[in-house]
Amino acid sequence: MTFTEQAWQAIQPIRAAIDAHPFLDGLERGTLPTATFLHYLAQDAAYLGAYSKVLASAAARAHDPGALAFWSVAAADAIAVERRLHESHGVDAAAVEASPTCAAYTSYLLALTATSSYPVVVAGVLPCFWIYDDVGRRLAERVGETDGHPYADWIGTYGDPAFSAATATARQLVDAAAEVASAADVERMRRAFTTASRYEWMFWDAAWRREEWPV
Repeated sequence: MTFTEQAWQAIQPIRAAIDAHPFLDGLERGTLPTATFLHYLAQDAAYLGAYSKVLASAAARAHDPGALAFWSVAAADAIAVERRLHESHGVDAAAVEASPTCAAYTSYLLALTATSSYPVVVAGVLPCFWIYDDVGRRLAERVGETDGHPYADWIGTYGDPAFSAATATARQLVDAAAEVASAADVERMRRAFTTASRYEWMFWDAAWRREEWPV
């Protein structure tokens, strides 16, 4: 079993909690309040600004030309492709203040780039690929025809076969990194993957609660 297969199996309780979250149930049914969705999109825009920097850091650390190219393109796509989704709903990324959960998640990933090796960094960025691919693909299958669905563009973005292909490549690169990493770094990779997966649940939960700073 590969590193990513083991890591994915280990976070099954987290994935089950994500699947059961009312935010995603409402997104699928089209009943999610518009204000809640817009709150989520605003925080997603703030998140992607930092996430793109982490992906760029992964590219800078990669020794393999294919890995360098992939992480570089992923960093650009995080800004260009997904931000189009935000702008189509009127979200101004420059005006967004990161919520406590968004700030914590992005700070965690950015800290990995400052304190950890390349294998640990790429393990930390993988859940954002893989969980969104898993959720988006299955949601698209269940919804089917999206004409008239209020969140058709979100479903189309993350249920896209091209996004699944990118996720598969990210998994391959993380597995390749794990194969040459030290035992200590592999354990750090597991912790980074699990922690980022927990933050993925927290991110949707914060959006559902429309989380703001308490003081």
